[in-house]
Amino acid sequence: MIEAVMIWNEPNNLSHWDFNVDQDWVIFAKMARLTGDAVRSENATLTRVLGGISPIDPAFVLNMKSKGVLAAVDAIAVHGFPLDWNHWQLTEWPAKLDEIRAVTDLPLWVSEVGVSTFGAEEVQAFGLSRTAELLRGRAERVHWYSLLDLPRAWPATTRHREAEGSSYYRHFYMGLIREDGTPKLALEELAKHTPDLGICQWFHFQDERLDMAVRWLKELGVTKLRTGLSWADHHRPDSIAWFDRQMKALEPFEVTLTYCFTPPSRGVHPHYTAPPQRIEEFAEFCAEMTRRYAR
Repeated sequence: MIEAVMIWNEPNNLSHWDFNVDQDWVIFAKMARLTGDAVRSENATLTRVLGGISPIDPAFVLNMKSKGVLAAVDAIAVHGFPLDWNHWQLTEWPAKLDEIRAVTDLPLWVSEVGVSTFGAEEVQAFGLSRTAELLRGRAERVHWYSLLDLPRAWPATTRHREAEGSSYYRHFYMGLIREDGTPKLALEELAKHTPDLGICQWFHFQDERLDMAVRWLKELGVTKLRTGLSWADHHRPDSIAWFDRQMKALEPFEVTLTYCFTPPSRGVHPHYTAPPQRIEEFAEFCAEMTRRYAR
């Protein structure tokens, strides 16, 4: 079942939203308000979550508050990867959450937290155990990112290989299961923390890993799953057939459904991070998906 919808993903991260074009997030704020209202009109029981922010920045939350966005959502989400990318320590998780709680009374979710095996699998196993300890009882939802490694033949499409250097390649080692389908050391650790600890797993268009992922999620006792439906994918041929298959397979879980990514033909410039030419089109997409999968 769908328990929540998330409006965009990492809107304060240039890899997901072009805030050089949309300075001060004026367009994003209007789009988020319109989308929140559109989702509420389709299903008043769904939790509407502001897309997980990365970096964790209370100033961004205050900006959204001043623009009326927090009145159109029911929860705030944050993302953190202190053992891979952030410039803060793992033990600072409680303090990072307190920074956001200081500027809003909305419920707080951690919709992505993870550790790569880029250096060693033992680091991921330790990181998962310590993260679960630090976040237990401090956030209404915690989604571990991710279940599956990103296949090395695929690009990390939301990142910048040339700019990031070795950091780029950590994206391919975030899973608890290797590309060949075999488990890593931390998979057993995850099972100790389910169902309290959920999973964030993105599925690519016509992703052949879907059925395998569902089998693992059930075996591990995962009940809370975060994934997404891409507005850009919606413009592909046979997109609805793929969306139907994906959402049917995920029916056993409590799903947080993220709506994001601009079709290049509909952006102010041809890129998935671009603000839409017409924000109403994104809101209409979100309403349509909510109507179809979360009536």
